[in-house]
Amino acid sequence: MTKEVKQLSGLIAGLRESLEGIHKQRASAKLSGAEMGLLDERRNNLLLTIAALDDRLSAVQGLIDLGRPHVIRVH
Repeated sequence: MTKEVKQLSGLIAGLRESLEGIHKQRASAKLSGAEMGLLDERRNNLLLTIAALDDRLSAVQGLIDLGRPHVIRVH
């Protein structure tokens, strides 16, 4: 399970870097309304994805703290 924690942490860090890139793009360039809208949409999608992965990471870390051998799958 620690492998999953490392993978999730790396993925979240990469997504946060992408989010910073979007903020820089939005601030540095003169963009049309449509381009700003696209960047805002990408930012919102990244924020939702990061939040979901943070929740997953918290769940996995909680299971590790409880001494559970593997992640419970919910469908």
